[in-house]
Amino acid sequence: MHPDVKLNAAGRYALVFVIVAAAAGLFAGAAGWLTPHALTPARMIDTLEQVNRPHPGFRRNHAKGVCFSGYFDSNGQGVALSKASVFAAGHMPVIGRFALAGGQPYQADAPHTVRSMAFLIKLPNGEEWRSGMNNIPVFVVNTPEAFYEQLLAAAPDPATGKPDPEKMRAFLAANPATARAIQLIRSAAVSSGFANSTFNSLDAFRFINADGRVTFVRWAMVPVQPFEPIATTQPAQADPNYLFDALIDSIHGGPLQWHLIITIGQPGDPTDDAALPWPPDRRQIDVGTLTIDHVESEETSPARDINFDPLILPNGIAASDDPLLSARSAAYAQSFTRREGERKDPSAVSSAEVGK
Repeated sequence: MHPDVKLNAAGRYALVFVIVAAAAGLFAGAAGWLTPHALTPARMIDTLEQVNRPHPGFRRNHAKGVCFSGYFDSNGQGVALSKASVFAAGHMPVIGRFALAGGQPYQADAPHTVRSMAFLIKLPNGEEWRSGMNNIPVFVVNTPEAFYEQLLAAAPDPATGKPDPEKMRAFLAANPATARAIQLIRSAAVSSGFANSTFNSLDAFRFINADGRVTFVRWAMVPVQPFEPIATTQPAQADPNYLFDALIDSIHGGPLQWHLIITIGQPGDPTDDAALPWPPDRRQIDVGTLTIDHVESEETSPARDINFDPLILPNGIAASDDPLLSARSAAYAQSFTRREGERKDPSAVSSAEVGK
């Protein structure tokens, strides 16, 4: 949304709820977060299911999505930063998924719902690099405890079916880091669709090169497709899948591409706080191009059964001290285990829709 778009008080809080609810798509709990009542991965997923109602067979967040495949062409510019084989010049297959945040697999597309891109790059030496990224500039919380609290604050009231604004006001008052993050997210321009969205890692990671030198980084997939601003309202009588339909049509019309941009951290840049941005003057390196040339419904794609765990990393990439990374990994595993044992209902973005 452009900064000059003015929202009334109700609109501002509606957008806050969208942003905060989207946080659930990025991570959930890990054992031992809260005492004396331990917040385990199972408890967190239970809470997500209660908030969104059960949807067997679907991811507990980012439930609505469509899958893709393509390839990553590394240009060799990342070798000085990391010994991971993904950065040696070469051509590598990729499988992944675009999705909307939230645990509702049949939700209607909406302009300000957070969008995500997840990928798995198959490296020549048999390793894999998995990543999940969102189209927001920072995450809305910086600790697992705050995440759980904001999830409860944004939960719909059973009596009204809508979140209670007083609970959200209280949460924001007690969590100024989230209030600041939401202001940054509000002020960032939002693109018109998936194809021209920039997707950010949000968390920091460590790159280790062949000499053992460690560099803290964040990364982003930056589109080759030109930016166009999002409409301020959803089109009248819009197809409930209009964002996905536009993405599908774009891929059918020709491959889509993103540059993988690595941002180099400097001493003092926060590596354990995904709610804080790094200064905009940090050095950036383009290390290669992701090309997506095939789109497929979850009904038929193998990406449906992939856990895009952010800690499945090749040698040369490692986690930072960000506490959200282990939390995301634990929650993803819990969600994956549950849905793999459940029946698989058709996706909202069906095979017929993808193939039209």
